Amino acid sequence: MGATKTEHFTDKQNTIATLTKALGHPARIAIVEYLIKVDTCICGDIVNELPLAQPTVSQHLKELKNAGLIKGSIEGNSICYCIDEKIMEKLQKYFGNISTKLSNKKNTCC
Repeated sequence: MGATKTEHFTDKQNTIATLTKALGHPARIAIVEYLIKVDTCICGDIVNELPLAQPTVSQHLKELKNAGLIKGSIEGNSICYCIDEKIMEKLQKYFGNISTKLSNKKNTCC
């Protein structure tokens, strides 16, 4: 398998790719949607909400946290998770710019 050659792309392109890759699983989308709804929660709350085992939810939380989409703070014996709003604003701006450019462009394709 070849290298991804990420050095050939801008920091912004690599950042967006990392964020969207982390969102590339329906369970992670469900976790993000749940965190938006409840603001903050612990892993057990998410396990109760989704049809997934606790280790699976923990792995998905780890992927989202590694990408920077969510934050976790230790509260007693648990980690309380929440959305990182600054990162979500980056995604919103990126996709908003794409949407604006497409709206302003005359569709000449296909």
